[in-house]
Amino acid sequence: MLRGLVAAAFVVMVAACATAPSVVPERATIDTADAPFSIAGRISARRGDAGVAGSFTWVHDASHDTIDLSTPLGQTLAKLEGNREGVEVRLPDGRTQSASTWRELTERTFDVTIPVDGLSAWVRGVPRSTEAFTIERDARGRASLLRQQGWEIVYAYADDESTRPFRASLTYPGADAIEVRVVVDRWQ
Repeated sequence: MLRGLVAAAFVVMVAACATAPSVVPERATIDTADAPFSIAGRISARRGDAGVAGSFTWVHDASHDTIDLSTPLGQTLAKLEGNREGVEVRLPDGRTQSASTWRELTERTFDVTIPVDGLSAWVRGVPRSTEAFTIERDARGRASLLRQQGWEIVYAYADDESTRPFRASLTYPGADAIEVRVVVDRWQ
């Protein structure tokens, strides 16, 4: 009888430690995803043989994004800017291109999709509030794996005390699989 109670208690404790995926965003998640930020770091995006890599600075608020991409040596690759009405890229040679979505603009400019609209939430370890998702959390309650809009985002943290991820590795499966890696060196 005692063995049965101990086994039952163990099963309950193990089940309590398991993390069930979330399917509905929590209010705090939505508020966090819309909060302004300024970050700097490194990014790489690849689809097959096409790709882009370099450093970035990104200023985000709920209505506008400005992203500067540069080579590891500091030469400007592109300046991207946009909002819900449209987005634009300025290239070092003075050419500009515009599009209605980040997806369309990054695909045309870099030959690979960089999901900027999703990244504004995903870089913080939270889902976009407007889309269904599943999320797995680590022992500290931080996002470890997020699936949303067909993307799978795996997070890494600098240490056990960090609340923000310092690295997000995104993959989009399929015949034209896409890999995006973001490392955040500085948050403001």
